[in-house]
Amino acid sequence: MTDTGSHIEQGAAARARQEPPTIVLRHRWPTRLWHWVNVVTLLVMLMSGLTIFNAHPRLYWGAYGANPDQAWLQIGATDDGGYLRIGSLSVETTGVLGRWTNAAGGEVTRAFPYWATIPSSYNLAVARHWHLFFAWIFAGGLLLYGLWSLAARHLTRDLLPTRAELAPAHILRDIGQHARLRFPKGEAARRYNVLQKLAYCGVLLVLLPAIVLTGLTMSPAMNATWPWLLDLFGGRQSARSIHFIAAAFVVAFILVHVAMVVLAGPINEVRSMITGRYRLPKE
Repeated sequence: MTDTGSHIEQGAAARARQEPPTIVLRHRWPTRLWHWVNVVTLLVMLMSGLTIFNAHPRLYWGAYGANPDQAWLQIGATDDGGYLRIGSLSVETTGVLGRWTNAAGGEVTRAFPYWATIPSSYNLAVARHWHLFFAWIFAGGLLLYGLWSLAARHLTRDLLPTRAELAPAHILRDIGQHARLRFPKGEAARRYNVLQKLAYCGVLLVLLPAIVLTGLTMSPAMNATWPWLLDLFGGRQSARSIHFIAAAFVVAFILVHVAMVVLAGPINEVRSMITGRYRLPKE
């Protein structure tokens, strides 16, 4: 009996290997277009944003904040080296943050290094031009993508988790599968799993709108037009802090996203985001 069962399983596996791969349309063109536009816009905005942060590498809560005030986050340098200070915790960051070596071999005391900023040399005016120009592209793309997601039911059909998926047992099972690097196969790979849905909804519905609104709150022109933004975020310095935190979470999401793409099979994953066609991994 065991022998027969083994032969049946081997035969089924052999037939599965011989069957042609199943190709499905995984990403529609608005999703693919918005994805690649964001690759460029977010990269430029993050790097130019770090140059803007270098002008005053301290973050505060409330309406006001300047050098004499207590900052909850600060990147700086002493005679001994660079440091990152969050509250009462201080970490030495010499060579990476606060104090680092530029391309010419000179020592520089500035929060973020030249290779992480646009422009690579410190120029606040140029950085603001880059940041604001791409910010409008980013905000416009987010608005258009949001409207399309609602009209095409992409949000409700593909991204919002169902009640069954939000069950703790289901979420824990998915976490366990990902920890073992066991990714969905066959028909299950057609849809986003619950961890993907939670991550995408968190970025699309929380982090990106927060970045846009806090960015507007830091604009004096918008303060005059929409003064309620200052009340919403508790002041311009609080908005700046939330802007920075939300951007840091987006960077974390991008790093995890890239890691998952590499682990799940980069050729198939990237091809699906270029052509929309995705080869379902066999069971």
